[in-house]
This record gives sequence, structure tokens and C-alpha cells, in this order.
Amino acid sequence: MYKEVSKFKNSGSFQFSSSDDLEVVCNAPNDTSGVFLVYSIEGDNKVLIMVGSTGSVQNDGTLKAKNGGLYDKIVNGHQFAKTARKYSWKTQLKLEKIEAVEVFWYETYNDKTKVIPTFVEGQILQLFLKENGKLPKWNVAF
Repeated sequence: MYKEVSKFKNSGSFQFSSSDDLEVVCNAPNDTSGVFLVYSIEGDNKVLIMVGSTGSVQNDGTLKAKNGGLYDKIVNGHQFAKTARKYSWKTQLKLEKIEAVEVFWYETYNDKTKVIPTFVEGQILQLFLKENGKLPKWNVAF
């Protein structure tokens, strides 16, 4: 786990396998912005395979949040041939023979905490790059 996300109080996680419905198992809120980390579960090992975020901060300090928040970004965000994750993740898990993934989500910007979601995403990706010499395999670019 990355200490960069340990300070965020509103957080949670869920597991997803190719036999699950992402719209049902995703417990991320639909009214918050923040980051999410996706780990593949391979036996007793968890490997970070993706970092994502949603929400941007305007120059007046307000948050511009997309409708549906973290929930919508995780479930309906496009990945793998511009297809919503609720479809593409099932296929990708089967292709890569990944048993399941565990998704950890964190609200990073609210009335009490004001940390730009893409800043946290960038911090974690930078640390991963430093440790591994590349980005997580499901992150195409940053």
C-alpha cells in the first residue's frame, strides 16, 4: 500500500472477478472525487496494475466533479479499446488469466481535505515508476 493515500478518511475497497457485475460490486460513492488503485490478485500476492482518478480543481479552488463521481469513473470509464470497464475488465481478466482484482478507492477532495486527485495519482505513478522502471501494466500513459 502507498502511504500517500493513508490520510484519506473516506475510502473503501471491493473485489471483482470475471463472473461479477462491476455495477453491483463497486461500492465507490457516486458523489465524490478522488483516486482508485487496482491490484491483481494472484494467489497470496497483490500487484498494482492500474491507478486512476476523477475530478479536477478549478483556479478558484472549487472542484469540478464529473457526474457519478468515483463510481461512474470506475464502472463506466473507458479502457481497453474505448469500452466501459464494466465490459472490458471481464474480458481483460480472462485474457490475462487474472483470478480477480481488488480496487481501493479514496476521496481526496472535500470540505475538509483538499488534495487534487490527479496529484495523488501522479505521486503514486511516480513512485511505481521509480520502483519498477515502468508504469503499472493497465496504465497506458500519464
